Amino acid sequence: MLLLRITMLEGRSAEQKAELARALSAAAAEAFGVPLAEVRLIIQEVPPTHWTVGGQSMAELRRNEPAGGGQAS
Repeated sequence: MLLLRITMLEGRSAEQKAELARALSAAAAEAFGVPLAEVRLIIQEVPPTHWTVGGQSMAELRRNEPAGGGQAS
């Protein structure tokens, strides 16, 4: 059995997370030569108030971001 753990900021759609899970699971199965059925994947989502960069939460950074600025992660 192979277990992948993904930690990301909240906010992505169920479809995006499903596609990520499919792609990473397939890549891991191929890279390690294990059946796809043996790959497990856990996605942990973190609220922007609990994810910090340089001492500031992502919520703060996003509030201070100029319009049209991209998503930092």
